[in-house]
Amino acid sequence: MIIYPLIYILFGAFLFFRQRGMIYFPTAAKPHRYAELTLSNEGEYIKVIVLHPGQERAIIYFGGNAEAVVYTASDFERLFAGYTVYLFNYRGYGGSSGQPTEQGVFSDALVLYNQICANHSSISAIGRSLGSGVAAYLASARDIHRLVLVTPYDSILRVAQRRFPIYPLKLLLLDHYNTISRVKAIKAPTLVIMAEHDRVIPHKSSLRLVAAFPVEQITANTIKDADHNTLSEFPEYCEQLQRFMDLP
Repeated sequence: MIIYPLIYILFGAFLFFRQRGMIYFPTAAKPHRYAELTLSNEGEYIKVIVLHPGQERAIIYFGGNAEAVVYTASDFERLFAGYTVYLFNYRGYGGSSGQPTEQGVFSDALVLYNQICANHSSISAIGRSLGSGVAAYLASARDIHRLVLVTPYDSILRVAQRRFPIYPLKLLLLDHYNTISRVKAIKAPTLVIMAEHDRVIPHKSSLRLVAAFPVEQITANTIKDADHNTLSEFPEYCEQLQRFMDLP
């Protein structure tokens, strides 16, 4: 019957044309009391919230696909008083212009690093969910002191292929975020924090990424009873971040 091939083609077309709308959920700009840095790159302007300006050490934070990073500011302001923390708003998020794409986000991350590197003795990166792929990319391309990946994936392509196994997503997907392919280029000590009941990023995906790192380079912890979105509400989450960043 012709109806089944037609449904297959139509749904495949829907996935192709709507794919970025299924990966990115831009958040509007929110009023806040923090300092802000504006980057210019490829005709776009990128808004970066800055906590504790002027510190010797720095942390860059890349949030989740629907995260307003300004809401992370109060926790990070408390946790990392000895660091200048840069909370990165992707294109289309938090007052940044443009539309998010993998290559655009990666390019903007490099511009931020290049602009601030002369001001700090070390730069670390923290990436959560979607942002874990951005943080890992930055760590593979630049000198990162410490790397934290929160609820990370091996690749967005692999996660999507599990959900839609009947489609050749390697050909259809525009943004692959192939984190696992960058592991060999990452030299920073790395902490991975996972949620026991993560229904967004399959646990197997995170564990596959962990297994790709040399054992001596990585620390991996799972927070019990947490899920993908409640992870940061558990005291262990903040404790692990702070402890890892405080290591010599």
